[in-house]
Amino acid sequence: MNTPDNPLLDFQDLPRFDAIEPEHIAPALDQLLTQASDALEQVTAPAFPCDWVALARTLDTATERLGRAWGAVSHLHSVADTPALRAAYTEALPRVTEFWTRLGADERLYAKYKAIAPAGLNAEQLRARELALRNFVLSGAELQGTAKARFAAIQERQAELSQQFSEHVLDATDQWSLIVSTQDLDGVPPDVLSATRQAAQADNLEGHKLTLKMPCYLPVMQFAHSTSVREQLYRAYATRASEQSSLPQFDNTALMHEIIQLRHEEAALLGFANAAEASLAPKMADSPRQVLDFLRDLARRARPFAEQDLTDLREFARAQLGLSDPQAWDWPYIGERLKEARYAFSEQEVKTYFTAPKVLAGLFGIVETLFQVSIRRDQAPVWHPGVEFYRIERRADHANGVPELVGQFYLDPGARAGKRGGAWMDDVRGRWLRPDTQTLQTPIAHLVCNFAEGVDGQPALLTHDDVITLFHEFGHGLHHLMTRVNERDVAGISGVEWDAVELPSQFMENFCWEWSVVRHLSSHVETGQPLPRELFDKMLAARNFQSGLQTLRQIEFSLFDMRLHSETTLSATSDRDAILALLDSVRDEVAVLQPPAWNRMPHTFSHIFAGGYSAGYYSYKWAEVLSADAYAAFEETAGPQGEPDITTGQRYLHHILEVGASRPAMESFKAFRGREPTLDALLRHQGMSR
Repeated sequence: MNTPDNPLLDFQDLPRFDAIEPEHIAPALDQLLTQASDALEQVTAPAFPCDWVALARTLDTATERLGRAWGAVSHLHSVADTPALRAAYTEALPRVTEFWTRLGADERLYAKYKAIAPAGLNAEQLRARELALRNFVLSGAELQGTAKARFAAIQERQAELSQQFSEHVLDATDQWSLIVSTQDLDGVPPDVLSATRQAAQADNLEGHKLTLKMPCYLPVMQFAHSTSVREQLYRAYATRASEQSSLPQFDNTALMHEIIQLRHEEAALLGFANAAEASLAPKMADSPRQVLDFLRDLARRARPFAEQDLTDLREFARAQLGLSDPQAWDWPYIGERLKEARYAFSEQEVKTYFTAPKVLAGLFGIVETLFQVSIRRDQAPVWHPGVEFYRIERRADHANGVPELVGQFYLDPGARAGKRGGAWMDDVRGRWLRPDTQTLQTPIAHLVCNFAEGVDGQPALLTHDDVITLFHEFGHGLHHLMTRVNERDVAGISGVEWDAVELPSQFMENFCWEWSVVRHLSSHVETGQPLPRELFDKMLAARNFQSGLQTLRQIEFSLFDMRLHSETTLSATSDRDAILALLDSVRDEVAVLQPPAWNRMPHTFSHIFAGGYSAGYYSYKWAEVLSADAYAAFEETAGPQGEPDITTGQRYLHHILEVGASRPAMESFKAFRGREPTLDALLRHQGMSR
């Protein structure tokens, strides 16, 4: 397997990202898929023992190599897309999908797992077997004949459609631009002006090049005084990948309808009433009704605050900005101006204190203190010069004094062409006491963001929202990296209920609002001075600015997602406007601010159409309840200056991060908190308690 000519077949050490080329993909998969298929046939033979370790030694080692190689290809497809890589990925995707579908639905392998004697398994293996049996059922292992064949065809088609959806969003975002003058960008922060000027110069153009990448789009919408520029940018952003766009070749309408139809058909084959029920089977929530009730209860509590937020915005727009009838492209601008007026600071002022290196050092500091580890730079082949690589070590407390390697991670912070938008964590490999070598494999993670790059020789400047995003993704990374579980399928994030997986990420966001932490994250880009306490207090006062509107917006997305996957009438209609009609119905129920009729939010809703959150977007709010309640334990034990209590940090580490999915998420929460979660802390944190 250690073939030096093909980096995708080299599993000796770290992935050789700098050496992987599109032409490596097909031959690597030829070998890996053959080996995995051979292993599957070997373990399902009648004479092969129904033994956990024997199965893992033969089958899991082969499928893990396949997963790691395909994971590297998928990662590059997300962060360094090129026409050649996309073509190779597209060609390979059906082959890979076919194998995983066949593996998950193999009734012979399902029978082997059912026949394993539970008495011979440890606690981690018992939990992994329990989840494996459930997943076999959800993967169609109990289907027969034409139903099984149709299920497999649906898996392959869904993978193809999701890929097309994601690529349409990326291309529609990357291929749109607008050249404007310096005067058109009056009010926009200097670093954004510099970046857009450099982007125009790179294309041998005069003026400023605006794009739909978030580091450009958001500050222009917030700060540009020109209504015309904001309108052009908003319309392009809000109609991406739709028939309303100036690039209609990337229209996702037909893809969305087919994806939803296939999901409902897939659920029916498995015996579920709808796609939402199938999606919730492995989650904490019991039913679509429970989720809908949860979201509507939260909407009811948030609505009075959202209505007041909107009243304040309208009054300020009329009285101070001369806008008697604000449009969709005006609200971010009005909101930023109102915040500046009410709290006497601007996001631009705050950003000058958050240089990327200082923020990262501060983040590492709080993690090192709370969890008693060390984080330091490491070396690895990378896919872009801006990518950094780190190792986490557990401090030596034994005789030889050698630190214990906990895990490693890549950090890819910058936005660029060929990289999909948003921020995410993904695994490179999981922690595993390998059955083939009896050695402990340590975990590795990807942490990916899309921050603006530094300009004119200065380090990258982060908004406070960027800082929160970095902490969020690092929380996911800690969940994957800090595990002590040795069984791969329940170590770290593997096997964790989807609606609990956001707990550690949203938990980390809270530290961005603690002075004892923030003062160590800040250093003015020019003077080096830390963030003034007076400015932080203003930020803290503004923390819940428009929290009612923001909460209703997330509930709108969540309700739309859950209804889309629970109302089967959508799967039976050929009406191309049915999805938009459903969204209108959701907005009529919960929104206090309606977007234009031509807004096409669903067409770029990659979370649910291409990102694994189908009938699961509610999990952000669901897990926010868990994370706010968990963080309340730190508030209750904080030191005199607000510093986090290390003992509480160690309890959180032991009861939440280290156990992975070796037990249900609710058991882990109750072990840490001593009870089930309540809404109280979330409502208090968001300023919506009375």
